[in-house]
Amino acid sequence: MKKGKRLILLGFIAGIYTFAFSSCQEDKAIKEIWQAYDGFNQCLLDENKYIYKTNTSYSEAKDRWNGAAAIWCQPIYWDMAMNAYKLACKTKNSKRKENLLKLNRRIFEGNKKHYAGFDFHDNNENTGWFIYDDIQWWTITLARAYQLFGEKEYLDLSEASFSRVWYGSEKVGDTGSYDPKRSGMFWQWHPIRNPKPNDSERDGKMACINFPTVVAAMTLYNCVPDDRQEPKADVKRPLYQTKAQYLEKAKEIYAWGTENLLDAKTGRVADSKHGTSDSPNWKAHIYNQATFIGASVLLYQATDEKSYLDNAILVADYSIKTMSAPKGILPFENGIEQGIYTAIFAQYMAMLVYDCGQSQYLPFLKHTINIGWNNRDEQRNICGGEYDVKVNPTDTIDSYSASGIPALMLLFGK
Repeated sequence: MKKGKRLILLGFIAGIYTFAFSSCQEDKAIKEIWQAYDGFNQCLLDENKYIYKTNTSYSEAKDRWNGAAAIWCQPIYWDMAMNAYKLACKTKNSKRKENLLKLNRRIFEGNKKHYAGFDFHDNNENTGWFIYDDIQWWTITLARAYQLFGEKEYLDLSEASFSRVWYGSEKVGDTGSYDPKRSGMFWQWHPIRNPKPNDSERDGKMACINFPTVVAAMTLYNCVPDDRQEPKADVKRPLYQTKAQYLEKAKEIYAWGTENLLDAKTGRVADSKHGTSDSPNWKAHIYNQATFIGASVLLYQATDEKSYLDNAILVADYSIKTMSAPKGILPFENGIEQGIYTAIFAQYMAMLVYDCGQSQYLPFLKHTINIGWNNRDEQRNICGGEYDVKVNPTDTIDSYSASGIPALMLLFGK
């Protein structure tokens, strides 16, 4: 055989081998994603109630003090189920698609049953609603569910919860999270049982309500029809907004947030600000960085104003180059519910990476995934929140920490 023909044949064989190897690697990666998500659910989903447990030591998610994960984290777990459904559709896995469609509905129904029928005016402190951001996280996820599944009930509940946060509740007696005097969103009403109006000079406006409010408003902006009529002017607490009103509210709160909670030189997002004279609490948390990124991306997509995208990149860079610098992976915060931060970061970084073409973050995200997955408990296929620390079969793992790696894998692969 002539040398040229032999080289062509060898190249052809190498090409076949490379294709087969790549397909094998892809199949292995998809298999590991499902192992991670299945392990998370098998260990932490109460399959009788279809809400998630606090940690692996509980056999059921009874209530807030007896095994049920925090009310504001449950919608993050539903986000994961929706992302799993999308992955099943993308990979044409019809059996998983069917099962995940059922799982998504069961998670909604289980949470609705457990959390006061989604009566956002029920402020009991066990299975009810008593902090503004708890409600707003649900606003976002319900709107996402409407976008994916088209169930009008999801949109109706999402708009009702947004209204509850913005305007307050006649039944509860609070005046709402929005500050009409100085703008921004208050974190809570207090006292819970007999609330007084919030005070701009004293009360806290946290990043965890302000930027999720922007995300909620913009997600609803993307859901509602263009020709919707404005609510009547004499309605004190309208249950819906027009597209223009959602956009206006999002822009206003974002402007307040960037002025008061963003270090525009570094990309650090402050945790909170109390009153008008005090400096912000500059303790940075990954989930606040994340919701700022999401708010920026959604506004950029709606307006095409590049400053929003520039802000998103600035904050993402700080999250990765500074906050994650010591170990080169997403940081671990050892506190109640703080393990959920990575799952939230995954959701909003996916928007920046895929919707805005910012693929420069993929190597870092995949590196975090690989470190965390390699340190999983291989018997249960469950990960911890401190990704460079090995998880042992006897370790009690909380659902917040366990969510991070599967949440990343569902969105960014392996």
